[in-house]
Amino acid sequence: METKTPIPLAILVGIQTPEVDDIAHAASLEELGRLVKTLGYEVVGTVSQRREGTGAGSLLGSGKLAELAALTGGTGVVGSMAPPARSKARQRFDGAAEAPPRVEPDPDAGRKPDFVIVDHELSPSQIRNLERATGAEVLDRTGVIVEIFHRHANTREAKLQVEMARLKYVAPRLREASGGGGRQQGPGAGETTLDLDRRKIRDRISELKEQLEAVQRDADNRRSVRRDQLRVALVGYTNAGKSSLMRALTGSQVLVEDKLFATLDTTVRTLQPETRPRVLVSDTVGFIKQLPHDLVASFRSTLAEALEASLLLFVVDASDPTWEAQLEVSRSVLREIGADAVPSRLVLNKMDRVDAVRRAVLAEKHPDAIMLSAHAPEDVRALRDTIIAFFEAAMVEDVLVLPYAKQGLIGEVYDSARVLSEEYDETGRVLKVRGLPGAITRLRRSLAAP
Repeated sequence: METKTPIPLAILVGIQTPEVDDIAHAASLEELGRLVKTLGYEVVGTVSQRREGTGAGSLLGSGKLAELAALTGGTGVVGSMAPPARSKARQRFDGAAEAPPRVEPDPDAGRKPDFVIVDHELSPSQIRNLERATGAEVLDRTGVIVEIFHRHANTREAKLQVEMARLKYVAPRLREASGGGGRQQGPGAGETTLDLDRRKIRDRISELKEQLEAVQRDADNRRSVRRDQLRVALVGYTNAGKSSLMRALTGSQVLVEDKLFATLDTTVRTLQPETRPRVLVSDTVGFIKQLPHDLVASFRSTLAEALEASLLLFVVDASDPTWEAQLEVSRSVLREIGADAVPSRLVLNKMDRVDAVRRAVLAEKHPDAIMLSAHAPEDVRALRDTIIAFFEAAMVEDVLVLPYAKQGLIGEVYDSARVLSEEYDETGRVLKVRGLPGAITRLRRSLAAP
């Protein structure tokens, strides 16, 4: 009979510093729990402590550390002389940390948690100290996010981006495997195993950069073909409902899951019912607080859809009490890539979960916001009308002459502008059109070219 691998069990650890109120602290731990669930682990407990900061060597005070160790079966003592087990970073580097299959845990097994997941970014020494005290593997918030991205990347571009960010995260956290670490013989003599591993990571990152540049050149070429089209990008915090809204606006079968980071790759579809000229809608990767800088940097090309859009729709979950802080996270990431200059509208999504009193407060505080539920057809139609009206305001009317010798370009004209009328004279087809100035200028050049 086949033995199933049980679901890894995890304990969450959070530090509440003086500037963080109870609501924000609870929301952050809840979000971490959802991240851990997305990773495929089961949360079986939480340890939280109020402290002045997160810089202590073991993160927690001695009493809380002992409490955590009691849950994990550890000694609660940091200064163990036993050789450390392979770190989580080394297991990833060695390719040993594959995602286990999900099965239901045995309630009678009485297992101790396998992981301690900390809601902060930890230094390598803090991770080492916590592992020694608890006897469990320790991951910080950044490590969890990097691991989720690693497992969810589908396209070649996303896989390259995630591997590079993952290696940058792993490199400073590598430790010698227990029982080894002497000097190398032969080529590279004088290097320790750790030195050699880090050099391999640096070399691999260089390779990834070259491959990513080639992939991004192709992506840039595809985007340049769409440069004069009407483009709107859905941006916002992870799990705000962007993919549900994308599905409602475009009729596409994009993935919709109640999971953080269900969408990593940018999807571009046509607004439905289709307009002339067409409006392209893109669904982008969600943001999250403390999103690792290397992931933001590596996903810069993915987020270029937002940078090159004509309109950004900031989608937020209005039923979440921390949505304003989440919106600021989204705005700050887009500021980092220079997309803050793109015109934008605020979309308060999931209004079906908001009561009448809260709805009135939101309407008064954000009178220009678009309030909707992605599951209400009338709300989606109203949003579609708002999008079309935005682009209509920027359009101009003009007259183009399509020579009889260039009738093959009529499809390009219809794709790039709305044809209001057609007449014929001795020079060719005379078209009265309405479209964006850039698109009409490009059409005029195409029609005039020899």
